[in-house]
Amino acid sequence: MTLEPIRVLLADDQTLVRAAFAMLVDSAPGMEVVAQAANGREAVTLARTSRADLIVMDVRMPEMDGIAATRLIAADEDLAGVKVLVLTTYDTDEHVVEALRAGASGFLVKDTKPADLLDAIRVVAAGDALLSPGPTARLIARVLRTREAPSTGGPDGLSERECQVLGLVGRGLNNAEIAESLGLSPLTAKTHVSRIMGKLGARDRAQLVIIAYESGLVVPGMQDG
Repeated sequence: MTLEPIRVLLADDQTLVRAAFAMLVDSAPGMEVVAQAANGREAVTLARTSRADLIVMDVRMPEMDGIAATRLIAADEDLAGVKVLVLTTYDTDEHVVEALRAGASGFLVKDTKPADLLDAIRVVAAGDALLSPGPTARLIARVLRTREAPSTGGPDGLSERECQVLGLVGRGLNNAEIAESLGLSPLTAKTHVSRIMGKLGARDRAQLVIIAYESGLVVPGMQDG
C-alpha cells in the first residue's frame, strides 16, 4: 500500500526562497508542493482550496503576516487537520511566540539545513509539535519574563497530576521522559497529555508549552540544559 504524499503549501513573500523550498520539497520522497503563496491572505485562501496537509509559513509577509494567517487557519473548522510550520529569520524573533499561540505547531529559522527542514515537515505533518527544549523555551521565557508574574497553581480545571504533566511538557520533555520522571507508563503519560490538550483547548504540544509558562508551571531558569 502506497502512502499518500504530504501535501505542502509554501507561504513566503520572497520568490527565490519559495522556489528553493519548492525544489527541495518536491525532490524529497513522500511529499509534494501543492501551492505557493506570496502573503498570508493568499495562504489562507490556498489552504482552503489546495487541500494541503501542512503550511510552511513565513512570519513576516505583506498584506497579512504569517501570525494573522495562522490564527485564521487554526480557527477554521474546515482546516482542523492543517498543520503550520513557521519560518523566521532569527530564533530570537518574538513574533514566533505569537505564532505558536495562534496555532502553529513549531518553528524553524530560514537558514536551517535542508535535511532538517524536510524532517520538520515530516514531524509536524505526523501531528507532533516541533519543539526543541532549547531555543523555543528560551524564547518563550524571554518574552514572558517582563510580564506580571502568574500564579503557580496551574490552569483551572486540571488535577494535580495533570499540572505536573503540563509542567514537564513545558520543560520540553516527551511522553517517554514524562513517564520516567513521574513513574508512569508511556501510555498513561500520553493519555494525560491528550486529556490536558482537550481540557485546555490546545491544538498541540506547542500551545501547551505556552500555557505552562503563562500559568507559572514553568518559569525562566527551570529549563534543563
